[in-house]
Amino acid sequence: MQVGFFFYAKVITIRATYPPDSSFTHSMIGTPLHSRTEVFCESYDWRSWAGYAVVSKYELSHEWEYFAIRNAAALIDVSPLYKYLFQGADAVKVVDRIITRDASKCRIGQVLYTTWCDEHGKVIDDGTVTRLDDHTFRITAAEPNLRWFQDNAFGLDATITDVSEKLAALALQGPNSRTILRRVVAGNEAEGLNHLRYFHMMPATIRGCPVTISRTGFTGDLGYEIWIAAAEAPAIWDSLMEAGAGYGIAPTGMLALDMARVEAGLLLIDVDYTPARKARIEEQKSSPFELDLGWTVNLKKVSNFNGRRALEREKENGSRWTTVGLEVDWNALEAAYTRVGLSPAVPHTAWRSSVPLYGGGGLGRQVGYATSGCFSPILKRYIALATVEPKYSQLGNELLMEVTVEHVPRQVLVRVVEKPFFDPPRKKV
Repeated sequence: MQVGFFFYAKVITIRATYPPDSSFTHSMIGTPLHSRTEVFCESYDWRSWAGYAVVSKYELSHEWEYFAIRNAAALIDVSPLYKYLFQGADAVKVVDRIITRDASKCRIGQVLYTTWCDEHGKVIDDGTVTRLDDHTFRITAAEPNLRWFQDNAFGLDATITDVSEKLAALALQGPNSRTILRRVVAGNEAEGLNHLRYFHMMPATIRGCPVTISRTGFTGDLGYEIWIAAAEAPAIWDSLMEAGAGYGIAPTGMLALDMARVEAGLLLIDVDYTPARKARIEEQKSSPFELDLGWTVNLKKVSNFNGRRALEREKENGSRWTTVGLEVDWNALEAAYTRVGLSPAVPHTAWRSSVPLYGGGGLGRQVGYATSGCFSPILKRYIALATVEPKYSQLGNELLMEVTVEHVPRQVLVRVVEKPFFDPPRKKV
Protein backbone atom coordinates (compact mmCIF):
# COMPACT_ATOMS: atom_id res chain seq x y z
CA MET A 1 0.00 0.00 0.00
CA GLN A 2 1.59 3.29 -0.83
CA VAL A 3 0.84 6.80 0.67
CA GLY A 4 0.36 9.99 -1.30
CA PHE A 5 -1.38 13.35 -1.03
CA PHE A 6 -4.24 14.76 -3.08
CA PHE A 7 -6.88 17.39 -2.57
CA TYR A 8 -10.53 17.27 -3.59
CA ALA A 9 -13.26 19.85 -3.45
CA LYS A 10 -15.98 17.31 -2.77
CA VAL A 11 -16.49 16.43 0.89
CA ILE A 12 -18.97 13.89 2.13
CA THR A 13 -20.28 13.31 5.62
CA ILE A 14 -19.14 10.24 7.48
CA ARG A 15 -21.44 8.82 10.11
CA ALA A 16 -20.50 5.95 12.36
CA THR A 17 -21.88 4.51 15.55
CA TYR A 18 -19.52 3.61 18.37
CA PRO A 19 -20.83 2.54 20.73
CA PRO A 20 -23.95 1.41 18.82
CA ASP A 21 -26.37 3.71 20.68
CA SER A 22 -24.43 6.90 19.98
CA SER A 23 -23.69 8.73 16.75
CA PHE A 24 -21.50 11.56 15.67
CA THR A 25 -20.53 13.23 12.45
CA HIS A 26 -17.19 14.10 10.92
CA SER A 27 -16.43 15.75 7.63
CA MET A 28 -14.04 13.57 5.63
CA ILE A 29 -13.66 12.18 2.15
CA GLY A 30 -14.93 8.63 1.84
CA THR A 31 -13.83 6.02 -0.67
CA PRO A 32 -16.50 4.35 -2.85
CA LEU A 33 -16.53 1.61 -0.19
CA HIS A 34 -16.97 3.85 2.82
CA SER A 35 -20.59 2.79 3.32
CA ARG A 36 -19.23 -0.70 4.02
CA THR A 37 -15.96 -0.02 5.84
CA GLU A 38 -17.58 2.32 8.38
CA VAL A 39 -20.03 -0.41 9.42
CA PHE A 40 -17.19 -2.76 10.37
CA CYS A 41 -14.88 -0.14 11.92
CA GLU A 42 -15.54 -0.72 15.63
CA SER A 43 -12.35 1.08 16.64
CA TYR A 44 -13.19 4.21 14.70
CA ASP A 45 -9.46 4.41 14.02
CA TRP A 46 -9.14 6.21 10.68
CA ARG A 47 -6.26 7.73 8.78
CA SER A 48 -5.83 9.77 5.62
CA TRP A 49 -4.53 8.13 2.45
CA ALA A 50 -4.38 10.36 -0.62
CA GLY A 51 -7.09 12.51 0.94
CA TYR A 52 -9.43 9.59 1.66
CA ALA A 53 -10.47 8.22 5.03
CA VAL A 54 -9.25 4.63 5.37
CA VAL A 55 -9.34 2.28 8.33
CA SER A 56 -6.21 1.77 10.41
CA LYS A 57 -7.76 -1.17 12.25
CA TYR A 58 -11.34 -2.40 12.41
CA GLU A 59 -11.26 -3.90 15.89
CA LEU A 60 -9.53 -2.61 19.00
CA SER A 61 -6.53 -4.73 18.05
CA HIS A 62 -5.23 -5.37 14.54
CA GLU A 63 -3.98 -8.88 15.36
CA TRP A 64 -7.04 -10.71 13.97
CA GLU A 65 -6.68 -8.78 10.71
CA TYR A 66 -2.98 -9.62 10.42
CA PHE A 67 -3.63 -13.34 10.87
CA ALA A 68 -6.47 -13.15 8.35
CA ILE A 69 -3.85 -12.11 5.78
CA ARG A 70 -1.56 -14.99 6.63
CA ASN A 71 -4.03 -17.76 7.56
CA ALA A 72 -7.38 -17.04 5.90
CA ALA A 73 -8.42 -14.05 3.78
CA ALA A 74 -8.25 -10.29 4.22
CA LEU A 75 -10.42 -7.76 2.39
CA ILE A 76 -8.69 -4.39 2.05
CA ASP A 77 -10.00 -1.19 0.50
CA VAL A 78 -7.15 0.12 -1.66
CA SER A 79 -9.27 2.54 -3.69
CA PRO A 80 -7.14 5.60 -2.81
CA LEU A 81 -4.42 4.41 -5.19
CA TYR A 82 -3.98 6.83 -8.08
CA LYS A 83 -5.02 5.22 -11.36
CA TYR A 84 -4.28 6.45 -14.88
CA LEU A 85 -5.37 5.17 -18.30
CA PHE A 86 -2.98 5.53 -21.25
CA GLN A 87 -4.82 5.18 -24.55
CA GLY A 88 -3.94 5.68 -28.20
CA ALA A 89 -1.73 4.47 -31.01
CA ASP A 90 1.40 5.68 -29.18
CA ALA A 91 0.38 4.58 -25.67
CA VAL A 92 3.17 2.01 -25.49
CA LYS A 93 5.73 4.65 -26.53
CA VAL A 94 4.59 7.01 -23.79
CA VAL A 95 4.69 4.33 -21.12
CA ASP A 96 8.12 3.23 -22.36
CA ARG A 97 9.39 6.80 -22.12
CA ILE A 98 8.27 7.00 -18.50
CA ILE A 99 9.08 3.66 -16.85
CA THR A 100 12.40 1.89 -16.34
CA ARG A 101 11.07 -1.45 -17.62
CA ASP A 102 10.34 -2.39 -21.23
CA ALA A 103 6.66 -1.70 -21.90
CA SER A 104 6.92 -3.03 -25.47
CA LYS A 105 7.44 -6.52 -24.05
CA CYS A 106 4.43 -6.29 -21.72
CA ARG A 107 1.80 -8.64 -23.09
CA ILE A 108 -1.94 -8.04 -22.94
CA GLY A 109 -3.08 -9.19 -19.52
CA GLN A 110 0.36 -8.83 -17.95
CA VAL A 111 1.18 -6.58 -14.99
CA LEU A 112 4.62 -5.03 -14.40
CA TYR A 113 5.91 -3.59 -11.16
CA THR A 114 8.17 -0.67 -11.99
CA THR A 115 9.74 2.61 -10.97
CA TRP A 116 9.88 5.86 -12.92
CA CYS A 117 12.64 8.41 -12.56
CA ASP A 118 13.60 12.00 -13.26
CA GLU A 119 16.39 12.90 -15.68
CA HIS A 120 18.97 12.26 -12.94
CA GLY A 121 17.86 8.66 -12.44
CA LYS A 122 16.17 9.35 -9.09
CA VAL A 123 12.87 7.63 -8.31
CA ILE A 124 9.78 9.80 -8.61
CA ASP A 125 7.33 7.02 -7.77
CA ASP A 126 6.71 3.30 -8.11
CA GLY A 127 3.64 1.32 -9.08
CA THR A 128 2.13 -1.19 -11.47
CA VAL A 129 1.60 -1.10 -15.21
CA THR A 130 -1.17 -3.30 -16.64
CA ARG A 131 -1.63 -3.80 -20.38
CA LEU A 132 -5.36 -3.97 -21.00
CA ASP A 133 -5.20 -4.20 -24.80
CA ASP A 134 -2.89 -3.28 -27.69
CA HIS A 135 -3.31 0.44 -27.15
CA THR A 136 -4.40 0.74 -23.49
CA PHE A 137 -2.38 0.64 -20.28
CA ARG A 138 -3.36 1.30 -16.68
CA ILE A 139 -0.76 2.67 -14.28
CA THR A 140 -1.25 2.79 -10.52
CA ALA A 141 0.79 5.23 -8.47
CA ALA A 142 1.29 6.31 -4.89
CA GLU A 143 1.15 10.02 -5.68
CA PRO A 144 -0.51 12.32 -8.24
CA ASN A 145 1.43 12.01 -11.51
CA LEU A 146 -0.98 13.27 -14.18
CA ARG A 147 0.99 16.37 -15.12
CA TRP A 148 4.26 14.43 -15.30
CA PHE A 149 2.71 11.72 -17.45
CA GLN A 150 1.11 14.24 -19.80
CA ASP A 151 4.38 16.13 -20.21
CA ASN A 152 6.03 12.90 -21.30
CA ALA A 153 3.28 12.30 -23.87
CA PHE A 154 4.03 15.54 -25.71
CA GLY A 155 4.18 14.99 -29.46
CA LEU A 156 2.76 11.47 -29.31
CA ASP A 157 -0.67 10.11 -30.19
CA ALA A 158 -1.87 9.18 -26.71
CA THR A 159 -4.30 10.47 -24.12
CA ILE A 160 -3.81 10.07 -20.39
CA THR A 161 -6.85 10.11 -18.12
CA ASP A 162 -6.98 10.19 -14.34
CA VAL A 163 -9.58 7.55 -13.42
CA SER A 164 -8.77 7.52 -9.69
CA GLU A 165 -12.26 8.58 -8.61
CA LYS A 166 -14.09 6.45 -11.16
CA LEU A 167 -12.32 3.19 -10.35
CA ALA A 168 -12.45 1.50 -6.94
CA ALA A 169 -10.07 -1.26 -5.91
CA LEU A 170 -10.33 -4.12 -3.42
CA ALA A 171 -7.44 -6.33 -2.35
CA LEU A 172 -8.40 -9.88 -1.39
CA GLN A 173 -5.29 -11.39 0.16
CA GLY A 174 -4.46 -14.64 1.92
CA PRO A 175 -4.39 -18.41 1.38
CA ASN A 176 -8.18 -18.63 0.98
CA SER A 177 -8.47 -15.75 -1.47
CA ARG A 178 -8.67 -17.89 -4.62
CA THR A 179 -11.33 -20.17 -3.13
CA ILE A 180 -13.48 -17.17 -2.21
CA LEU A 181 -13.08 -15.53 -5.60
CA ARG A 182 -14.08 -18.74 -7.36
CA ARG A 183 -17.37 -18.64 -5.45
CA VAL A 184 -18.33 -15.20 -6.75
CA VAL A 185 -17.06 -14.90 -10.33
CA ALA A 186 -19.42 -16.00 -13.05
CA GLY A 187 -19.40 -19.25 -15.00
CA ASN A 188 -16.21 -20.40 -16.66
CA GLU A 189 -14.33 -17.41 -15.25
CA ALA A 190 -14.00 -19.30 -11.98
CA GLU A 191 -11.91 -21.92 -13.74
CA GLY A 192 -9.82 -19.15 -15.26
CA LEU A 193 -8.73 -18.09 -11.78
CA ASN A 194 -6.95 -21.43 -11.39
CA HIS A 195 -4.74 -20.50 -14.33
CA LEU A 196 -4.23 -16.81 -13.60
CA ARG A 197 -0.49 -16.36 -13.25
CA TYR A 198 1.34 -14.15 -10.77
CA PHE A 199 1.34 -10.52 -11.96
CA HIS A 200 -1.27 -11.13 -14.65
CA MET A 201 -4.90 -10.02 -14.91
CA MET A 202 -8.16 -11.25 -16.37
CA PRO A 203 -11.62 -9.78 -17.01
CA ALA A 204 -14.45 -11.26 -14.96
CA THR A 205 -18.03 -10.69 -13.86
CA ILE A 206 -19.23 -10.51 -10.26
CA ARG A 207 -22.96 -9.99 -9.56
CA GLY A 208 -23.39 -8.94 -13.15
CA CYS A 209 -20.73 -6.25 -12.77
CA PRO A 210 -17.71 -6.30 -15.10
CA VAL A 211 -14.41 -6.20 -13.20
CA THR A 212 -10.77 -6.93 -13.83
CA ILE A 213 -8.89 -9.18 -11.42
CA SER A 214 -5.12 -9.02 -11.10
CA ARG A 215 -2.99 -11.46 -9.17
CA THR A 216 -1.17 -8.73 -7.29
CA GLY A 217 -1.07 -7.23 -3.83
CA PHE A 218 1.02 -5.58 -1.12
CA THR A 219 1.14 -8.47 1.35
CA GLY A 220 3.63 -10.93 -0.18
CA ASP A 221 1.01 -13.68 -0.03
CA LEU A 222 -1.42 -15.32 -2.41
CA GLY A 223 -3.74 -12.50 -3.32
CA TYR A 224 -5.75 -10.61 -5.87
CA GLU A 225 -6.78 -7.04 -6.55
CA ILE A 226 -10.22 -6.38 -8.01
CA TRP A 227 -10.73 -3.23 -10.10
CA ILE A 228 -14.34 -2.07 -10.18
CA ALA A 229 -16.42 0.90 -11.32
CA ALA A 230 -16.87 3.01 -8.19
CA ALA A 231 -20.67 2.75 -8.19
CA GLU A 232 -20.53 -1.06 -8.24
CA ALA A 233 -17.91 -1.43 -5.49
CA PRO A 234 -20.28 -1.87 -2.50
CA ALA A 235 -22.07 -4.77 -4.21
CA ILE A 236 -18.74 -6.49 -4.88
CA TRP A 237 -17.73 -6.03 -1.24
CA ASP A 238 -21.00 -7.64 -0.13
CA SER A 239 -20.48 -10.61 -2.44
CA LEU A 240 -16.97 -11.24 -1.20
CA MET A 241 -17.92 -10.94 2.47
CA GLU A 242 -20.83 -13.35 1.98
CA ALA A 243 -18.76 -15.88 0.03
CA GLY A 244 -15.89 -15.64 2.49
CA ALA A 245 -17.94 -16.08 5.65
CA GLY A 246 -16.97 -19.73 5.93
CA TYR A 247 -13.33 -19.09 5.05
CA GLY A 248 -12.30 -16.64 7.76
CA ILE A 249 -12.54 -13.47 5.68
CA ALA A 250 -11.97 -10.26 7.65
CA PRO A 251 -12.06 -6.59 6.68
CA THR A 252 -8.48 -5.49 7.19
CA GLY A 253 -6.91 -2.10 7.78
CA MET A 254 -3.59 -0.38 7.26
CA LEU A 255 -1.87 -1.52 10.47
CA ALA A 256 -2.06 -5.19 9.52
CA LEU A 257 -1.19 -4.40 5.90
CA ASP A 258 1.90 -2.49 7.02
CA MET A 259 3.20 -5.48 8.96
CA ALA A 260 2.58 -7.79 6.03
CA ARG A 261 4.38 -5.55 3.54
CA VAL A 262 7.46 -5.34 5.82
CA GLU A 263 7.51 -9.14 5.99
CA ALA A 264 7.26 -9.14 2.19
CA GLY A 265 10.20 -6.72 1.93
CA LEU A 266 8.09 -4.17 0.03
CA LEU A 267 9.09 -0.51 0.14
CA LEU A 268 6.68 2.28 1.05
CA ILE A 269 7.04 5.73 -0.46
CA ASP A 270 7.65 8.55 2.05
CA VAL A 271 8.80 5.91 4.54
CA ASP A 272 11.53 3.77 2.98
CA TYR A 273 12.43 6.37 0.39
CA THR A 274 11.73 10.01 -0.39
CA PRO A 275 10.30 10.63 -3.88
CA ALA A 276 12.54 12.87 -5.97
CA ARG A 277 9.93 15.62 -6.32
CA LYS A 278 9.60 15.96 -2.54
CA ALA A 279 13.31 15.83 -1.69
CA ARG A 280 14.73 19.12 -0.47
CA ILE A 281 18.35 18.13 -0.97
CA GLU A 282 20.06 15.69 -3.32
CA GLU A 283 21.01 13.37 -0.46
CA GLN A 284 17.35 12.59 0.14
CA LYS A 285 16.86 11.16 -3.36
CA SER A 286 17.28 7.49 -4.29
CA SER A 287 17.86 5.60 -7.52
CA PRO A 288 16.28 2.22 -8.26
CA PHE A 289 19.70 0.62 -7.68
CA GLU A 290 19.91 2.18 -4.22
CA LEU A 291 16.47 0.80 -3.39
CA ASP A 292 17.53 -2.71 -4.46
CA LEU A 293 15.16 -2.35 -7.40
CA GLY A 294 17.82 -2.58 -10.07
CA TRP A 295 15.92 -5.54 -11.51
CA THR A 296 13.25 -3.08 -12.67
CA VAL A 297 15.78 -1.14 -14.78
CA ASN A 298 16.12 -2.38 -18.34
CA LEU A 299 19.14 -0.59 -19.83
CA LYS A 300 18.97 -2.78 -22.94
CA LYS A 301 15.54 -1.74 -24.15
CA VAL A 302 15.53 0.03 -27.51
CA SER A 303 13.51 3.10 -26.60
CA ASN A 304 14.91 5.84 -24.41
CA PHE A 305 13.47 6.63 -20.98
CA ASN A 306 13.85 9.28 -18.30
CA GLY A 307 17.05 8.90 -16.32
CA ARG A 308 18.62 6.33 -18.61
CA ARG A 309 22.01 8.01 -18.97
CA ALA A 310 22.31 8.65 -15.25
CA LEU A 311 21.38 5.04 -14.47
CA GLU A 312 23.90 3.75 -16.99
CA ARG A 313 26.62 5.75 -15.22
CA GLU A 314 25.51 4.51 -11.83
CA LYS A 315 25.45 0.91 -13.05
CA GLU A 316 29.06 1.32 -14.19
CA ASN A 317 30.39 3.31 -11.23
CA GLY A 318 28.36 1.82 -8.38
CA SER A 319 25.77 3.24 -5.98
CA ARG A 320 26.16 5.19 -2.75
CA TRP A 321 23.60 3.08 -0.89
CA THR A 322 21.65 -0.13 -1.09
CA THR A 323 18.52 -1.45 0.63
CA VAL A 324 18.71 -4.61 2.74
CA GLY A 325 16.74 -6.72 5.18
CA LEU A 326 17.82 -6.92 8.81
CA GLU A 327 17.06 -9.29 11.67
CA VAL A 328 17.58 -8.19 15.24
CA ASP A 329 19.60 -10.64 17.33
CA TRP A 330 17.22 -11.73 20.09
CA ASN A 331 19.94 -12.44 22.65
CA ALA A 332 21.37 -8.96 22.16
CA LEU A 333 17.93 -7.37 22.52
CA GLU A 334 17.21 -9.41 25.64
CA ALA A 335 20.54 -8.38 27.16
CA ALA A 336 19.79 -4.68 26.57
CA TYR A 337 16.54 -4.97 28.52
CA THR A 338 17.97 -7.24 31.21
CA ARG A 339 20.47 -4.53 32.10
CA VAL A 340 17.61 -2.44 33.49
CA GLY A 341 15.61 -5.35 34.91
CA LEU A 342 13.03 -5.61 32.12
CA SER A 343 11.87 -8.33 29.78
CA PRO A 344 12.42 -7.63 26.05
CA ALA A 345 9.82 -5.38 24.47
CA VAL A 346 8.95 -5.63 20.80
CA PRO A 347 6.67 -3.34 18.76
CA HIS A 348 3.10 -4.56 18.28
CA THR A 349 2.74 -2.55 15.08
CA ALA A 350 5.13 -1.73 12.27
CA TRP A 351 7.23 1.35 12.94
CA ARG A 352 8.16 3.98 10.37
CA SER A 353 11.13 6.05 11.46
CA SER A 354 14.81 6.56 10.75
CA VAL A 355 16.88 4.43 13.15
CA PRO A 356 20.70 4.73 13.02
CA LEU A 357 22.88 1.75 12.09
CA TYR A 358 26.53 1.51 13.03
CA GLY A 359 29.44 -0.59 11.84
CA GLY A 360 30.25 -3.62 13.98
CA GLY A 361 33.47 -4.29 15.81
CA GLY A 362 33.16 -1.27 18.06
CA LEU A 363 33.88 1.18 15.22
CA GLY A 364 30.99 3.40 16.17
CA ARG A 365 30.61 4.97 12.71
CA GLN A 366 27.10 5.29 11.31
CA VAL A 367 26.87 3.28 8.08
CA GLY A 368 23.15 3.52 7.37
CA TYR A 369 19.69 3.65 8.86
CA ALA A 370 16.67 1.40 9.24
CA THR A 371 13.47 2.86 7.78
CA SER A 372 10.68 0.51 8.90
CA GLY A 373 10.32 -2.69 10.85
CA CYS A 374 8.15 -4.93 13.00
CA PHE A 375 8.12 -8.05 15.06
CA SER A 376 6.77 -10.69 12.71
CA PRO A 377 4.12 -12.79 14.50
CA ILE A 378 4.29 -15.59 11.95
CA LEU A 379 8.09 -15.71 11.69
CA LYS A 380 8.74 -14.93 15.38
CA ARG A 381 11.54 -12.60 14.30
CA TYR A 382 12.18 -8.89 14.77
CA ILE A 383 12.86 -7.61 11.25
CA ALA A 384 13.52 -4.30 9.51
CA LEU A 385 14.22 -2.72 6.15
CA ALA A 386 17.31 -0.55 5.98
CA THR A 387 19.52 1.61 3.79
CA VAL A 388 23.25 0.91 4.19
CA GLU A 389 26.54 1.53 2.46
CA PRO A 390 27.05 -1.20 -0.16
CA LYS A 391 30.09 -2.73 1.53
CA TYR A 392 27.93 -3.56 4.56
CA SER A 393 25.14 -5.19 2.53
CA GLN A 394 26.46 -8.76 2.26
CA LEU A 395 24.21 -11.45 3.74
CA GLY A 396 25.29 -12.32 7.26
CA ASN A 397 27.07 -9.02 7.83
CA GLU A 398 26.69 -7.81 11.42
CA LEU A 399 25.78 -4.24 12.33
CA LEU A 400 24.53 -2.41 15.39
CA MET A 401 21.08 -0.82 15.50
CA GLU A 402 20.01 1.83 17.95
CA VAL A 403 17.22 0.72 20.31
CA THR A 404 15.83 2.92 23.07
CA VAL A 405 15.45 1.12 26.40
CA GLU A 406 13.96 3.12 29.26
CA HIS A 407 14.66 6.39 27.45
CA VAL A 408 18.32 5.52 26.89
CA PRO A 409 19.68 4.66 23.41
CA ARG A 410 21.40 1.27 23.24
CA GLN A 411 23.06 -0.55 20.37
CA VAL A 412 21.98 -4.12 19.65
CA LEU A 413 23.33 -6.59 17.16
CA VAL A 414 21.50 -7.02 13.83
CA ARG A 415 22.35 -9.14 10.80
CA VAL A 416 21.77 -8.61 7.11
CA VAL A 417 19.38 -11.30 5.92
CA GLU A 418 17.66 -12.22 2.69
CA LYS A 419 14.43 -10.50 1.78
CA PRO A 420 11.58 -10.98 1.41
CA PHE A 421 11.49 -12.27 4.95
CA PHE A 422 8.23 -14.13 4.24
CA ASP A 423 7.84 -15.70 0.81
CA PRO A 424 5.35 -18.60 0.76
CA PRO A 425 5.23 -20.77 -2.40
CA ARG A 426 1.46 -20.18 -2.68
CA LYS A 427 2.14 -16.58 -3.63
CA LYS A 428 3.22 -17.58 -7.14
CA VAL A 429 2.02 -21.15 -7.62
